[in-house]
Amino acid sequence: MRIAVDAMGGDHAPGDIVEGSRQAVAAYGHTVLLVGRPEALGREPGEGLEVVPASEVIEFDEAPAMAIRKKKDSSIAVGLRLLKEGRADALVSAGSTGALMAGGLLMLGRLPGIERPALAGIMPGAGGRGMLMLDLGAHTDAGPEHLCQWAIMGSIYAEKVMGIPSPRVGLANIGTEPSKGNEAVKAAYPRLAASGLNFAGNVEGRDIPACPVDVLVWDGFVGNIVLKYTEGLATSLFGLMKEEFTRGLVSRVGALMLLGAIQRVKARLDYSEHGGAPLLGIRGAVIKCHGSSRALAIKNGIRVAAGFAAAGVNQLIAGSVGEGGPA
Repeated sequence: MRIAVDAMGGDHAPGDIVEGSRQAVAAYGHTVLLVGRPEALGREPGEGLEVVPASEVIEFDEAPAMAIRKKKDSSIAVGLRLLKEGRADALVSAGSTGALMAGGLLMLGRLPGIERPALAGIMPGAGGRGMLMLDLGAHTDAGPEHLCQWAIMGSIYAEKVMGIPSPRVGLANIGTEPSKGNEAVKAAYPRLAASGLNFAGNVEGRDIPACPVDVLVWDGFVGNIVLKYTEGLATSLFGLMKEEFTRGLVSRVGALMLLGAIQRVKARLDYSEHGGAPLLGIRGAVIKCHGSSRALAIKNGIRVAAGFAAAGVNQLIAGSVGEGGPA
């Protein structure tokens, strides 16, 4: 496949972006189109890598829609254009989430029947495969029809890309009873129950870390807060562990004995292993990597993007919603 990569997006661009792309080419055999400033990338970056010039960069603090319209030669805009024109099968970016979503809507458009696209992401869980969560911040407000559409999209992605047969879908809520929650959540519950999806009911906040379902749906306001809270919590916990393990000789000896287990836990919680978050509901396979992504995250983002494109997820989403799904 031909995967376009925004080489200028992210805290560690372009160095880690290029290195991750090299690793992906070696591991998976795809052709990677590095989109960015040629003088920063090198005109011959390596076998399987091609440079596609883009003279501008959208910064994280720019207004997304305005930046997409104004900076038509930005690495994000050029990458989306490659996707629209069929010159790339998928796009990977660690750049501005807002610009990527705005550009996806303006340049690619929504899938038939989809009212609002969603940003999805994987929370690591006890089972090893994690839980797909959406929306993670693309839209802060959501009605019941949006929650139901996101459940359909998440279920299809979990089955076709993550390889989970008949994924269990949950609805984030303040209680397990169908009568709990705000008006949108209460209205979405019976629709999801009658949708034909493998609906498992409401999921309370305390149960989220255990990943009791395969797909968890909520509005982007809640989703973004939970996502960033869990990122901060993981960092804080490992910081506390380091502080306690180095407090005295006995603690240091115990830490050495547990070092292997600690490293394995840390690896299971590492977002880099999951590759990135798909933008679901737009006409194209787009993967958004974390802004602080290193080479490993980019490598895995390219892997996930290729799987997204190859599985025909968008065609299945359009067909499911168009056939009278719960929205």
